[in-house]
Amino acid sequence: MKAIRFDKTGGPEVLEWKSFNLEEPKAGEVSLRHTAIGLNYIDTYHRSGLYPVPLPSGIGLEGAGVIEELGPGVKGFKVGDRVAYGVGPLGAYAEARNYPANRLVKLPKSISDETGAGMMLKGMTVRYLLRATYKVKRGETILLHAAAGGVGLILSQWAKALGVKVIGTVGSAEKMSIAKAHGCAHVINSSTEDVVARVRDITKGEGVPVVYDGVGQATFMTSLDCLKPRGLMVSFGNASGPVKSFDLGILSAKGSLYVTRPTLMAYVAKDRDFAETAKDLVDIVKSGKVKIPVNQRYALADAAQAHRDLEARKTTGTTVLLP
Repeated sequence: MKAIRFDKTGGPEVLEWKSFNLEEPKAGEVSLRHTAIGLNYIDTYHRSGLYPVPLPSGIGLEGAGVIEELGPGVKGFKVGDRVAYGVGPLGAYAEARNYPANRLVKLPKSISDETGAGMMLKGMTVRYLLRATYKVKRGETILLHAAAGGVGLILSQWAKALGVKVIGTVGSAEKMSIAKAHGCAHVINSSTEDVVARVRDITKGEGVPVVYDGVGQATFMTSLDCLKPRGLMVSFGNASGPVKSFDLGILSAKGSLYVTRPTLMAYVAKDRDFAETAKDLVDIVKSGKVKIPVNQRYALADAAQAHRDLEARKTTGTTVLLP
């Protein structure tokens, strides 16, 4: 079989297309043949070394495929089942792999392999953001950065289904229409508009109770300035770089604000929480209230180019790699 691996951290050029032998699945594992693999921004953090991993390493956290062999003790699955996953261990960028059965979800007929591969990590992220980190309430207005990205398009649709108005920020005029079409009640072009002023105008001076910020350093202070007193800033990504050397006194000065830096892995660490989160995601996608727009496709061997385009903000919605 072949897979993308890297022996050192760095730019997209460190990703290599290598041959490997797939071992028999261990107890609790299945062997699956990938049909589609999800591309996520966290993949670039692992590749660059921002999130250190033992080297050499595989890469990728999200994929869909068909079970070809069951390891000892696996129950609830059979050979031929279509499945998807969206959490570790790393190694999704591969033609085939072994994977823990307790972290798999069966795909219903109504959800395609590409949708399954592109929805799991991003969709479960949205689920914990909206239903666990901060439980949004019908009638609220919230702020979402990078609203035309993979997480953004899912979150804005899901929030709208819950009766929540989303103010979305994007970086170009083209992305404004994409965000609007996927549930944002208001869209701000951060390249040409004053985000804080627009948010205050939309909320009649109050600010928002929560900001979902996957951008990081470039938007952090803007996010704080958009919150109402005792509001919550949810920093769940570092697309523009990590936030460093923050003075906690700023939180009191801006209205006793809260800040959290959550991760999907912490929210689905227990099998019960994973199962509940995954079920909610599958159910809302099946309902049609949330659609997963697969806007880019690359051959798996071209993963380095996919990383270049992702980091250059050339992609929108979901991107999949095809073995």
